[in-house]
Amino acid sequence: MDSGESFAKGFFSVAYVTVPNDNVAESLARGLVERKLAACVNIIPGLKSIYEWNGVVEEGNELLLMIKTKTSVVEELTSYVRAHHPYAVAEVIVLPIEGGNMPYLQWLNSSVPDKS
Repeated sequence: MDSGESFAKGFFSVAYVTVPNDNVAESLARGLVERKLAACVNIIPGLKSIYEWNGVVEEGNELLLMIKTKTSVVEELTSYVRAHHPYAVAEVIVLPIEGGNMPYLQWLNSSVPDKS
């Protein structure tokens, strides 16, 4: 299935967001997909995070959202996460997608409308 279509490196992105529990994970994931800010959000349980907060080393159990999207909507995606996330400082880390399975990338492209 090769349509001859190709995408520039970085046309798509993957965003990582940590969350405290299943309810937040599912709410954010569903909201992002329903608003067409993401084609797919994987919810990965079982993280243990160790970090410094206000000068103290903290430890907590979290889940990871792995969000597949277009780079053109990352700013809006980040704003949505910040507005709906319970943490004072939500982790949103975005990396460019360099390539992948073309049928999957075509599906991702058709699932998330372009934003200017």
